Amino acid sequence: MNEYRFHLQKYKPGSKTVCPGCGRKSCFTRYIDEAGEISFPGYVGKCDHVNSCGYHYSPKEYFRDNPSARETSAGHKMNGNVFTAVKYAAKQPPTEQEPEISYLPYDLVEQSMRGYDINPLYRYFTKVAGKEEAGRLFHVYKVGTSRMWNGSTVFWQIDVRGNVRAGKIMGYDAVTGHRIKEPFNQVNWVHSVRKVPDFHMKQCLFGEHLLSDTSAAMSAKPVAIVESEKTALVAALFIPDFVWLATGGMHGCFNSEAMQVLKEREVILFPDLKATDEWRQRLPMLETICRRVTCSDLLEKMATDEQRSRRLDIADFLLMEDTPQMILARMIQRNPALQSFIDTFGLELVDAGKIE
Repeated sequence: MNEYRFHLQKYKPGSKTVCPGCGRKSCFTRYIDEAGEISFPGYVGKCDHVNSCGYHYSPKEYFRDNPSARETSAGHKMNGNVFTAVKYAAKQPPTEQEPEISYLPYDLVEQSMRGYDINPLYRYFTKVAGKEEAGRLFHVYKVGTSRMWNGSTVFWQIDVRGNVRAGKIMGYDAVTGHRIKEPFNQVNWVHSVRKVPDFHMKQCLFGEHLLSDTSAAMSAKPVAIVESEKTALVAALFIPDFVWLATGGMHGCFNSEAMQVLKEREVILFPDLKATDEWRQRLPMLETICRRVTCSDLLEKMATDEQRSRRLDIADFLLMEDTPQMILARMIQRNPALQSFIDTFGLELVDAGKIE
């Protein structure tokens, strides 16, 4: 048997999959259980792009965030002593301390918040909400512009203390607002492009800096968590009653350490279609941190099979019509329970349908 019970899967054609961190194909290696008792979710693994992506979610972190996973597939509890004695394959010795988190200069954020005229995602938002509202939204969330790929979007990850953890560069189509994935997936990181030496990235939630606003109005708002940064922007535009944050992917920074910033907050998860069950598995971990946490299954209840197959998210539903009022009417018609949800939280839609 392999010296390490939990180790990265040995390479064979087709074994490497899409990285949940950077979205690139055939670069992600999953962890496996040599004993065959535990089947890890697809996000437990490591990306080949150590410098440009850095995604690495180990079995140790998985068990820490999912205590119930210690139960074997046969339904028997694993012996705690045996479990803690399990070895983990790692490049660095366990006695070596983890490198300190690297930060980027805030000047880079300010410099990038110019030249929106070449930013396709910004141009798309001006068609949805008008220049004034699009500019306000990009300013609040500190969204920047990169010269890469003739203009692309920079989603800065700024933590609650104001430190710039990372800058994710992504290409978008100005007409559809969709990500550009062909002929290649347009995703990169600022520290990689700028060749910052020895950069140790530790991601945080996109929009996390908004939690530093301790005013009564902001503190009273529930926090809503979605997957993609663009979805957070769209949702913030139409439903400002929440503080919308994004994990940067289905898993991204969805771990116990990153979620500590939600301590004593009321939190609602809005997963993409087909990801609801997986996100529900994170509720026990969040319940130890948040004052109250729920996982919405609203989209699952109202979606068609075709929409489910496309893994639509809440932003896709909000953008189905020209105005939020029309969108809301359609959503309530499909699922009357939504009206109760709106009444419970006293939600109101912003009229962002005017086009300048």
